Amino acid sequence: MATFLYRLGRGAFRRRRLVALVWVALLVLAGFGASSAATPTSSSFSMPGTEAQKAFDLLEKRFPGSRADGATARVVFKAPAGRKITDPAEKAQVEKAVADLRSGSDQVERVVDPYQGQAVSQDGTTAYAQVTYKVSGMELTDETREALKGSGKAAQAAGLKVEIGGDALMAVPESGPGEVVGVVIAGIVLVITFGSLVAAGLPLLTALLGVGIGVSSITALANVLDLGTTTSTLAMMIGLAVGIDYALFIVSRYRAELAEGRERDEAAGRAVGTAGSAVVFAGLTVVIALVGLAVVNIPMLSKMGFAAAGTVVIAVLVALTLIPAMLGFAGRRVLPMGTKSKLFGGSAAKAAAAAGKPNMGTRWARFVLRRPVTVLLAGVIGLGAVAIPAAKLEMGLPDDGSQPVSTTQRKAYDMLSDGFGPGFNGPLLVVVDGGKAVADKTVDDIKGMQGVVAVTPPTMNKAGDTAMITVVPKDRPSSAATEDLVHTIRDKSGDDVLVTGQTAMNIDFSQKMNDALLPYLGLVVGLAFLLLMVVFRSVLVPLKAALGFLLSVVAALGAVVAVFQWGWLGSLFGVEQTGPIMSMMPIFMVGVVFGLAMDYEVFLVTRMREAYVHGERPGQAIVTGFRHGARVVVAAAVIMIAVFAGFIGSSEQMVKMIGFGLAVAVFFDAFVVRMAVVPAVLALLGHRAWWLPRWLDRLLPNVDVEGEGLRKHLGDDASHAAGQGQADPDADPERELVRA
Repeated sequence: MATFLYRLGRGAFRRRRLVALVWVALLVLAGFGASSAATPTSSSFSMPGTEAQKAFDLLEKRFPGSRADGATARVVFKAPAGRKITDPAEKAQVEKAVADLRSGSDQVERVVDPYQGQAVSQDGTTAYAQVTYKVSGMELTDETREALKGSGKAAQAAGLKVEIGGDALMAVPESGPGEVVGVVIAGIVLVITFGSLVAAGLPLLTALLGVGIGVSSITALANVLDLGTTTSTLAMMIGLAVGIDYALFIVSRYRAELAEGRERDEAAGRAVGTAGSAVVFAGLTVVIALVGLAVVNIPMLSKMGFAAAGTVVIAVLVALTLIPAMLGFAGRRVLPMGTKSKLFGGSAAKAAAAAGKPNMGTRWARFVLRRPVTVLLAGVIGLGAVAIPAAKLEMGLPDDGSQPVSTTQRKAYDMLSDGFGPGFNGPLLVVVDGGKAVADKTVDDIKGMQGVVAVTPPTMNKAGDTAMITVVPKDRPSSAATEDLVHTIRDKSGDDVLVTGQTAMNIDFSQKMNDALLPYLGLVVGLAFLLLMVVFRSVLVPLKAALGFLLSVVAALGAVVAVFQWGWLGSLFGVEQTGPIMSMMPIFMVGVVFGLAMDYEVFLVTRMREAYVHGERPGQAIVTGFRHGARVVVAAAVIMIAVFAGFIGSSEQMVKMIGFGLAVAVFFDAFVVRMAVVPAVLALLGHRAWWLPRWLDRLLPNVDVEGEGLRKHLGDDASHAAGQGQADPDADPERELVRA
């Protein structure tokens, strides 16, 4: 593989104009497709095999003309202080708003008058009008949404408080300034790392181009493939992070090859052949982890995984082709600027290197070698303490109660809770596959259950063989009590009674994610073990890597629970409403962090193995790996943390939680597991770390991540090594600058 990548990188360097033109053309083509694509007309959400989905399918079959996934809205009215919503003046304003809702759009299926539908609170201060649409939320036109928003303006002018909730106002998540701040921080880190504006700009430029192609392609295909808005957000988040990191690895290795005295095209080829092999492997792990989300068997989640995986593939291809092409345009401007700047690698750094002083990575590795047990215990116990809250993990899906308090959805949610009780925000829809007698018996049974506030009379279809019943629970939709009520109705009713609705769908979704977590975790960890065994030709190194990955993921989940479920430091991260952790969060963290963790594992440990197989003792090999790789790994981790943390400013709770969780997970994995636990374990294992049974060595394919086959192919011999690389890197100023 290294030989093929060497030829690819060298060819891209020599034909840089053609390569750059192809990528720009792809960006233009994707951008044109995104700009000319029609607005998605559907946002269908299905979960094959669940009871909630069976109920939806039955409704579509037995109630023709009505869509079970049609958008809904609740327009909530509250009378001024000292007055009631049933007073003549207030009632007139509410009825006028109801009439406006009915005539506001031909997409409206029905509007339930609060005075006819018994939707007035017991204290008489609050009422709500239920609006049902013929189409899903994504199919609503802008005119329909504006009519909904404007329906209560006259009532507001008359002194009533009017707020609107429901999925009819579903909007694209607002991006906060954090994303831009994350990219800026990434740029600063790159400048400090490389000491060159050109070298720092290349990873940013190519990562943005790759993300632009990926996100534009998703937008162009959103209507055809039924992709939601969160899909492009996830793809941008992951694509930007890995795109910068992969380019960082290639550029670092290119500068190291230049410092060895190689010609520029040769340096580009070798950089892609060596560091590019690690990029391919790391990208492959991310892709497999994301594609593996399909095992959950939820189409929406599978599409998100495939879309994000496609963006990662683009990032890998950009790193292998566009980066060497851009290096050809940049010339030697990728080397550190100036000789006097201390910040950008100037005379002070060169003087220190010339004096033979070790760099920070060397000093840290030697510290770990002196105290491996202490470092190992500190890392494991520290992460274990952070992981404790994960034992109390409660999973669910966010509702309007998790929206920012400034939104009309959140205000409507709170008004309904105050006037009618929390359960009115998440009514259950019970579908009875039977006649009137069966439906009436079901109503009586549900009324006697604990946690039920109200049960509506059954609504029969024209054939009289199916009924719909609305059940209002006592507690809010995301509470454990509401989940227990759903299970109680299902357990105590026969097979002809199905519970669905948004609340039940969320509960089934959470259960499906719970059931898939262990199989998915086994798939990912097992895959990690096999792939790392192929790369490192060892049994214990992959085992250590997999266990370290699990430790960092569980610790990150503990931090997410503490902030988003318990509310610790919640105000610092903009968490306005605590509640269950998003159901897909553990799966996403396992999949994404697995791939990202392998970046650092491969980049650090392959250097150690390379030194070990060339005759260095285990301790010396650890120091060599850190001397060459620590600075780049730290820079890559800081960049990735900055990019993920930028999404914490999103208005969407789901995006905010994913950004926080991934940022924390990368911090734990890079700085605690890979930089502390890994060298401590390797130091304690010594030679045993690199043990592999001979029979297994013969069975495993040789992927040549370190580029051993490439060196043989190019004819590198001892004389070349003596002429170019026998000096201690700590004593060679230029090499120290570009490889530390």
